[in-house]
Amino acid sequence: VQLQAYGGGLVQAGDSLRLSCAASGLTFSMATMAWFRQTPGKEREFVAGISWGSRSRDYIDSVKGRFTISRDNAENMMYLQMTSLESEDTAVYYCAASGRPYRAVERTISLYDYWGQGTLVTVSS
Repeated sequence: VQLQAYGGGLVQAGDSLRLSCAASGLTFSMATMAWFRQTPGKEREFVAGISWGSRSRDYIDSVKGRFTISRDNAENMMYLQMTSLESEDTAVYYCAASGRPYRAVERTISLYDYWGQGTLVTVSS
């Protein structure tokens, strides 16, 4: 299984950015997917998750209304559209996949079996 996250960069506060995650080696259409983020000295935290069929989506409070998670099962892709970015959003963003088919969206990091390499988002104020 390979997950490749990309799309990060340096932006100004208030700007938008879209992250992408390309998946291979798994039955993507059955996998619950999520975005996590991590800053130096802090634990990796759940940001958003999406169920296999996109019916269920979950966001942490700090990104609700600003971030949108989506997926394209035909292309084995997941996205995170980020708007109104804030300096607090600065982090390395990781995409993750659950190895258990049709799992409900969960925020617990240990429930995700596969991880991408991370893409850095830097928001300057």
